[in-house]
Parts: sequence; structure tokens; C-alpha cells
Amino acid sequence: MKKNSYKDAGVDIDAGNELVERIKPLAKSTARVGADSELGGFGGLFDLAACKYNDPVLVSANDGVGTKLKIAFAVDKHDTIGIDLVAMCVNDLVVQGAEPLFFLDYFATGGLENDVAYDVIKGIADGCKQAGAALIGGETAEMPGMYAKGHYDLAGFAVGAVERAQILPKSNIQEGDVIIGIASSGLHSNGFSLVRHIIEGQNLSYDAAAPFDDKKTLGQALLEPTRIYVKSCLEAVKSDKVKALAHITGGGFTENIPRVMPQGLTADINCGSWEKLPIFKWLANEGGVEDAEMLKTFNCGIGMILLADNGDADSVIEILQQSGERAGVIGSVIKGDAVKFSYIEKLYD
Repeated sequence: MKKNSYKDAGVDIDAGNELVERIKPLAKSTARVGADSELGGFGGLFDLAACKYNDPVLVSANDGVGTKLKIAFAVDKHDTIGIDLVAMCVNDLVVQGAEPLFFLDYFATGGLENDVAYDVIKGIADGCKQAGAALIGGETAEMPGMYAKGHYDLAGFAVGAVERAQILPKSNIQEGDVIIGIASSGLHSNGFSLVRHIIEGQNLSYDAAAPFDDKKTLGQALLEPTRIYVKSCLEAVKSDKVKALAHITGGGFTENIPRVMPQGLTADINCGSWEKLPIFKWLANEGGVEDAEMLKTFNCGIGMILLADNGDADSVIEILQQSGERAGVIGSVIKGDAVKFSYIEKLYD
């Protein structure tokens, strides 16, 4: 009888162990109070007591990167997709006022390529440092036959904490409050199935110059990592002038703003109040995407919004700008149910 091994079946345990050793310094670089970020145990440990909360509530979030991964495969660039993974999770935590504490990742592939996996996890570590979260563990799953050669999938899991009395949104949101928008870095990690559909329809190459940015290839432009808003938003929250935050992620403005609004109130968004990034103009005009679809699918240049009293808007914006954000008033809270969009004739001229 022929002898068989796990490696013969396509799973290389030794390669997996080698990867773990290579990424240990990456995890260690994310160490913070409560975590020493040592890998290798059955579970990741975190000492919440060391963080000195008085009455903490844990907040958790999990997410993936979606079909943005297909762009990374196409151009063989994997060092920023991990930032996207962290961002999609921690940006959801901070909207409840929570400080991200730790992060775990799930990396699944048909055949482990250690250099690719290392680049992905390096990006995850970079994202964790931006968010102030410790990378305390994860799972690398090698599953022959489940994924095409060179392909992988990612999932991320983040846990944060907030003092019970400071959970957002607050209960005092009212008509006349201002809506502050923080600029996005681009598409972030949403709407890529539509983006790829448009690119395929126009027979564009990811290696060619981007039609909306001649300084980058199309692939490079599309892989611009998701902005992580944690530290800037937490600084604004500390001022006690922020009533709510909303992450403009999957579902765009249309779906995400109502998630933080009390019944009977909604947002009036002035779509002419912020800079329109070229990539969104291109998608709308050359891709034939109508305004309503743009606002429901993409962030359209605004990755996070904050609600505050009208009199507090300037001070909140100043805090955000001092933290390196581009921010400004983009609307107000009004009575109603559906989000209202104000713009002249067309969202993108």
C-alpha cells in the first residue's frame, strides 16, 4: 500500500509552523496595555483589568474585505489588504465609542504561500498599530480544493471596550444637530463587485494607468487601503461633544446613517459640501452609475460621520483636523425617515 501524508494531500504543517515563527515579531509590534501579543497558545489572552476601566462594556465586530481581494490577486500585491481587514472591523467599533483592544484574523487558502501570507499579516499588524489594537491570535487554514491557486480569503474579529455611560449613540440627538463628515481615502472596501463589473465591461487592465489618476496604475489606485478613523474619532469623543458616529461602509449613506438616528429623525446631506474624489466621478460618469445607486453603494468620499450640537461643530472639526483628518459640516438632522440628499441637478458633474 502506498504511504500517504498530510503533505501529499496538500497541507504542509511545517510551512504553517514556519509562517507562525515569521509573524511573531509582527504580532509583538502591536503590543499594548493588556496584551503582550505572544502567539502560539490555543487562545489569545487579554487582561482587561490592566486597562483601568471603571464600568466597561465589551463591543465586538467581525468583517471581511469582500471582492477587493480579487484586485490583490490580479496585481499580486498583498501588503495593504490586511489594513483593510482591520479597518472594516475597528471602524465599526469606534462608532459605539469603543476603544479597540485586540484583533484576531482568519486566513484561508488552498495552498499556503508563505511570502504572500506574510505580506497579508504584515498589513494586519500595520492596521492594528493604526487602531491601537493588539494582534493576539488568528488562524491559518490550508484547505486544498476549496480555493483556486493563488487565492485566499480573509476574515477579521475585533473586540473593544467603552465605559457604560459613554456608549454611543447618545439619547439627546435632536433636530438641528449638525452632521460632520470625515474624508475617505477612496473606495475603502465596499462596492468592488460593481467596480469590477464596470472594469470588465470596459476591458480595462489593472496594469494600465488609472483612467482617473495617471500617476497610478488602476490596480494600485483601487488597492488604496481603507482609512482607520479610530484615534481621531476617540479624541473627538473625549470632548463629550459627539452624540453619534456612523461608519459609511456597505450600504453607503442611505443605509448607515439611519442606524444611529432615533425614530422620527433623519439626515439632510448636502452633497456639494465636500471634495469629490476622481474615482467616484469616474464610476458615476463612465460607469453609468446613477446618483441613488452611488449613495447606496459607495462612501462617495466620506468614510465617517459625526453628529454634534450646532454650537459644538467648530470645536469637533478642529479636534479632527488636529488628528490629521479632513473634516467639515456636510448636513444636519431633520425630521423624517429616509435620508434626504440635497445637490444641484446631479451628484457628479
